[in-house]
Amino acid sequence: MTTKNPLKVSLKLLRSAAAATVRVAEPVKKSPDEALGELFQIVQLSRVHPDGKTFVDQVPNQTVRRIVKLYEKQSADPNFNLTTFINEHFAAFVAAKVDTPASEYSDPEAYIKATWDSLTRNAPKSTGSLLALPKPYVVPGGRFSEQYYWDTYFTMLGLETSGRYDLSEGMMNNAQHMFTKFGFIPTGNRTYYLSRSQPPFFLHMVRLIAHRKGHHRYLLPRLHYLMLEYSYWTRNTPEFLNMSKAHYRRLVKMPNGQALSRYYDGKSTARPEMYRDDVEAAAESDDKKRTYRHLRAAAESGWDFSSRWFADPMKLSTIRTTEVVPLDLNCLLYELELGLAEAHRKILQLPQAKYYETKAKRRRETINKYLWDEKAGFYFDWHEPSGARTDVWSLAGVFPLYCGLASHAQAKRVAAALEEKFLKSGGAVSTLNETGQQWDWPNGWAPLQWVTIIGLRRYGLDTLADSIKYRWLAANEAFFASRGKFVEKYDVIDPTQRGGGGEYDPQDGFGWTNGVFMALRHDLDHKIAKNQKIPVD
Repeated sequence: MTTKNPLKVSLKLLRSAAAATVRVAEPVKKSPDEALGELFQIVQLSRVHPDGKTFVDQVPNQTVRRIVKLYEKQSADPNFNLTTFINEHFAAFVAAKVDTPASEYSDPEAYIKATWDSLTRNAPKSTGSLLALPKPYVVPGGRFSEQYYWDTYFTMLGLETSGRYDLSEGMMNNAQHMFTKFGFIPTGNRTYYLSRSQPPFFLHMVRLIAHRKGHHRYLLPRLHYLMLEYSYWTRNTPEFLNMSKAHYRRLVKMPNGQALSRYYDGKSTARPEMYRDDVEAAAESDDKKRTYRHLRAAAESGWDFSSRWFADPMKLSTIRTTEVVPLDLNCLLYELELGLAEAHRKILQLPQAKYYETKAKRRRETINKYLWDEKAGFYFDWHEPSGARTDVWSLAGVFPLYCGLASHAQAKRVAAALEEKFLKSGGAVSTLNETGQQWDWPNGWAPLQWVTIIGLRRYGLDTLADSIKYRWLAANEAFFASRGKFVEKYDVIDPTQRGGGGEYDPQDGFGWTNGVFMALRHDLDHKIAKNQKIPVD
């Protein structure tokens, strides 16, 4: 029996994958604000629905053009009722609720396994603002009835642990489909999300399944998707570095002349799904378009909203997201550069491998030069206009550990700060600022617990990792025992309470909470970190 050469197999797979035509930025139906025009604005500003996302997710029961014409004709009637009109011409939105009776399950793990199907949706055809995807997918829950980008990775952690490989690989296929169709992964499969993405966790999705199915078999055929991801965040880098501009789209020029990336959105209008809220937030601004772009960029970050993005931590109106060089994003891109270097090395494309290695080295040096605060012993975001680090302590500061770019000495100091400032009875708190925003004190979020735990384990800081892990699990379990549900976020100061704040009511479900809980319950954090240990300096 002859054994096949692994390199030849890998090359064959890569050529096969690359041979597929990648259609970038294919035109799709307009977003609701563009399609409905004045009717859209009136509905959202009148607050026909308490949550602005409800209307943009409703499916029209006839063509939008006809609905607009009917509105123009009927709205002149003194007895015209806007709510009645909308209910007549749009199907009611159905929230993604878990219909599994918690009373039947004493163990939260068994409950989660039973809820995966409750949270699973299928969109073989585009309807309304919803964009078609080829495979079924798990939604977060509540108002979120689509597949979200960075939620997908953390949900997949639980699906893999639960043995639901069908759903896990299906969501990966959906992500690849969006790369093929749009050239990037949008925030979610909605028309109104097509101007922005979310934190780039695609590499982590790939590695998660590669851990089970084999490195060469799963990683290399997805190289072209990884390169599309990189292009989205760094497009036109060489040209930009030769310009005098300080920033361009998702690029920012640092004082040393190197480019780092930022969150951005090409549109400068209020978000359709939160239209009224954005209009109100921009009311005090002298430049409403700029404020809208800051709000949209914060939505791309996934941290919508947090004092990370505010000039005044207590005022949303001072949002300045595109002025901030975010630590988490650039750490994820550093790891992506290393992943691209590794993949190119395996197929003997050594000049390309060297190119990405050099990019990673420069990004790491720049992050450690400008985003590391030696006195504080912690990492912070950078504010480009002022040429200084921000003063917001946040869990973004653990991403250098999660992505492996910190030294062991830096990791130990970050860990000390985490233990002193962030460690609470229910896990790690998101920031130290109590602002009423949902990504600030006192809230803890499943993805940030995972990132923190993995980051600490990569550097052998297992005692603190265990402390955060078991506090978070205990908080989840206690809440389930008393309320019979898993929720989007938790109050880690008082774990008997779910997290609050933000621009919408707290949501039940919940995809990424379920995923991280299952992964931690089954010690997947140890298994993943074991393969990513950072050698001693």
